[in-house]
Amino acid sequence: MKLKPLYLAVGFIILVLLIAATALFVPHQTNPAFAAAVTFVVAAGKGDDDAAVALLSPQLRAYVAENCPEGSVSACIKAYTPAEWGAFLNAVFRRAQPDGQHAWDVLLLATYAENQGFSGVCIYARSERKQGNTWHITRWAGWMSCDAPNAGLSALINDPTVPNRAP
Repeated sequence: MKLKPLYLAVGFIILVLLIAATALFVPHQTNPAFAAAVTFVVAAGKGDDDAAVALLSPQLRAYVAENCPEGSVSACIKAYTPAEWGAFLNAVFRRAQPDGQHAWDVLLLATYAENQGFSGVCIYARSERKQGNTWHITRWAGWMSCDAPNAGLSALINDPTVPNRAP
């Protein structure tokens, strides 16, 4: 019976270590492809064109220059979202699937603020490795409610009718 408090203490320490390890090693922090997708969406959503454009492939930069209001990636993104969603707050990694060694298709989940917040906005970003082992965004789609029938990752990748596809 004297060892029971020791077992509880060891169990508690193990639990704390597991929680800390989970917090430290979330996927977007350990995989640079995922981090690039999150950083791009957050920058574009918050209106930081310089940071967002720095993560785009040359082809996607050309698309933005030709197709987005004033050649602004954040203006493109803002145009996708209804005013009733409110201002962009944040985006987080949800899941990803590899496409070979040098590309990942990444699904992100965004939150917007209207009164207490609107969440459940699904966003797709394709992250590809370029020379120097850095990553850039080559495609995006979505900025739509995750409740929509075609808001899953495979539909966002493959369905040409998904809204807000670039390019």
